[in-house]
Amino acid sequence: MMAQYIEIKNANPDSILFYRMGDFYEMFFDDAEVASRALGIALTKRGKHLGEDIPMCGVPVERADDYLQRLIQAGHRVAVCEQTEDPKEAKKRGAKSVVRRDVIRLVTPGTLTEDALLEPRQANLLVAIARGRSAAGGMAFGIASVDVSTGAFAVSEVAAEGLSAALARLDAAEILVPDALIEELGPPLSETRAAVTPVGRDLVDPARAEARLAAHFGVATTESFGALTKPELTAASAIVGYLERTQLASRPPLSRPTREGRGAVMEIDAATRANLELVRRLSGEREGSLLDAVDSCVTAGGSRLLASRIAGPLLDPAAIAARHDAVAAFVEAPDLRRSVRSALSSAPDLARAAQRVAFGRGGPRDLAAIRDALAAAEALASRLGTIDDAPAEIASIAAALGAADHALARELAETLADELPLLKRDGGFVRAGCDGELDATRALRDESRKVIAQLQQAYAEATDVRTLRIKHNNVLGYFIEVPQAHGERLVKPPHVETFVHRQTMAGAMRFTTTDLGDLERRIGEAAGAALKLELDAFERLAARVAESWASLAACAAALAALDVTAALAEVAVAKAYVRPHVDDSLDFRLEGARHPVVETALRASGKPFVPNDADLSAPDGGGGLIQLVTGPNMGGKSTYLRQAALCAVLAQAGAFVPATAAHIGVVDRLFSRVGAADDLARGRSTFMVEMVETAAILNSAGPRSLVILDEIGRGTATFDGLSIAWAAIEHLHEVNRCRALFATHFHELTALARRLPRLRNATVRVAEWKGEVLFLHEVAAGIADRSYGIQVAKLAGLPNSVVRRAKAVLDELEAADRASPVERMIDDLPLFAAARKPPEPQADAAVEALDAIDPDALTPREALEALYRLKALRKD
Repeated sequence: MMAQYIEIKNANPDSILFYRMGDFYEMFFDDAEVASRALGIALTKRGKHLGEDIPMCGVPVERADDYLQRLIQAGHRVAVCEQTEDPKEAKKRGAKSVVRRDVIRLVTPGTLTEDALLEPRQANLLVAIARGRSAAGGMAFGIASVDVSTGAFAVSEVAAEGLSAALARLDAAEILVPDALIEELGPPLSETRAAVTPVGRDLVDPARAEARLAAHFGVATTESFGALTKPELTAASAIVGYLERTQLASRPPLSRPTREGRGAVMEIDAATRANLELVRRLSGEREGSLLDAVDSCVTAGGSRLLASRIAGPLLDPAAIAARHDAVAAFVEAPDLRRSVRSALSSAPDLARAAQRVAFGRGGPRDLAAIRDALAAAEALASRLGTIDDAPAEIASIAAALGAADHALARELAETLADELPLLKRDGGFVRAGCDGELDATRALRDESRKVIAQLQQAYAEATDVRTLRIKHNNVLGYFIEVPQAHGERLVKPPHVETFVHRQTMAGAMRFTTTDLGDLERRIGEAAGAALKLELDAFERLAARVAESWASLAACAAALAALDVTAALAEVAVAKAYVRPHVDDSLDFRLEGARHPVVETALRASGKPFVPNDADLSAPDGGGGLIQLVTGPNMGGKSTYLRQAALCAVLAQAGAFVPATAAHIGVVDRLFSRVGAADDLARGRSTFMVEMVETAAILNSAGPRSLVILDEIGRGTATFDGLSIAWAAIEHLHEVNRCRALFATHFHELTALARRLPRLRNATVRVAEWKGEVLFLHEVAAGIADRSYGIQVAKLAGLPNSVVRRAKAVLDELEAADRASPVERMIDDLPLFAAARKPPEPQADAAVEALDAIDPDALTPREALEALYRLKALRKD
């Protein structure tokens, strides 16, 4: 047996091997030591290998999912090795023959399908990256993503500078990266939470990509998928190849890859997502995030779709308006909204249930989930059909729900019992009366005593022996027992032809009959026969689900979209959100805006949120305004900045926003530098992290961007920090020309409004009463005269002696500062010297052509032609 184990383990060296032995998965050698530490289970020994004890540990098969989840969360891969033959068959080859085993599945973070291993309201994406020549001729990265638990498959292409933001948006569980790119892509990969899996050249070979993808979907050419670029094809092929490699004999059904065009969604880098806590807090928890504050979905699929929309807000005003139209329809129809949400609450997770059944991993409860979801879809299609002049999105949803396979729903309803087991092997899931043969077999299995009693009575009447009994023991099985005096009659005609003598006892004789032997055999086989009939019924239904998988996936998508739309309307009504006007302008106006997360927290404690206006609209169509916000600590500056960014995200995601009015010109890139945190693992101090993020903003933001910056320069010496903040504001104004909110305690910066025409000053108001400071949380035009830091320090509990000394020092410093007013510095300094970028140096055509070449994607002939082309360009 250990020889078999070692052979299988050598074939799967990078995975923990779950080796099936009876009712346990056993692990040996290093796997046992790793698993025992990760799972907290006892480490034992079994036999010896090369003179050393063999470490061993195991987990029960019935609880394997729990342990798998913990191993996957700890970053391990698991190879599941099952017995592939009956032990009885193995014994036929010899008493010491080993039962055949083989790995049936490799479990990795991105290939999970079981409910026990997944978060219901969170997608579980497997992502692949490939590099190649784009349609425009330069180098680009292809990104393919698939959720194996639902079959959703998408591809996109991004430039190198957009890779980090694209990966941050997808928030993958596992990322496949070519071996050759692992080191180069280290920085963007380190910003994700995903498990990174290096893959060899065979999976990312552009020459084989199209053929592999076409073969998987059973088509002659991939042209039917749309105009996929070479990098996109290669990434999609890598996904398919990896699934074939890890799922072995099984193949998860996948939708045909849909292409996401460049510039379709708002670009938000990893740092900004973390700062704004869009889908999770910095601690990793969902609670307290923007998603948590606006998620009122009643289905898991709806929550997953809402998370995807918040992670990738749209850029097309028409598409955004279509979503807003659908939400508005439900806002204006409260009865319809309530009835739709009530019906949706009875719809299980159709996408994942159908995927498991079609994938061969489903159970009876998954079939019931499909049944119930289809029933809800049919009712909802009928309900939505009554809407006059329904918005386009709602009409599309109604059509998809109406087109679902409702005949399958009726077939499932007729077949499935009311009470269902978790596993199909437990039986009992087919409804009584559905199959006559199954009913008879069950009767034989469940009512064997009654059948035996009936046969006993028949024999007693035929022999006129009232004391005749049918009994059972482990040696003879079922037998007929009569007193010896009566037994002598049964060995003589006419009974001898029916009763066969088996055994003579003291005072009794035992017999059998052909009918009794047949009944015994049928009773013994009845349980197995009943289960087989049920499993046959399950396979028939599973085949129907597989046939209808595409329509089921479309129905699941429609249910999710309907849930998101109705839920956003529910939030809009409950929290007084307003429909934003989103267009192609550079406007950005919010009236009475609130922070959705902070407002939710305050509402829960019975406290009001103080709303504020914000206007960053570009005057006369020029660059956007920069609002410089000063004010005290604890006054609400960071909340004010964040709420503007979150309103932009919600508006372009298709939701209403927490404000009384909103006009937002499409934001193509969102940048946020708020809060302080170090990154010691990468050798970065708090200030270095701040500068890296600020550099990314200043190097990338454009006129359509929205930038929020908080306390730039506070992590270093005062004059250094002031100088950096000063130069950054000038750069935002003259070079980036974006819409921006800039909060600071450097009050000297407010003087810049005199010479920067698109800079506006604003302050957070406070009031003083009896020596105490009261935070009003109101933002108004103006300049703060001080930061009230000492008052906040007092509130925090600093010793009174420290507070008194701080006041004295502050008085001296302020007196010195008044002697050299900042206005003199403003007048003396020239305006930002880099107001316009210098002309780009003339590019070298040969160097550009060389940069555009991907050596891994060239055939020998193409390589030779490229060499001659470079030679010619060099001569020119």
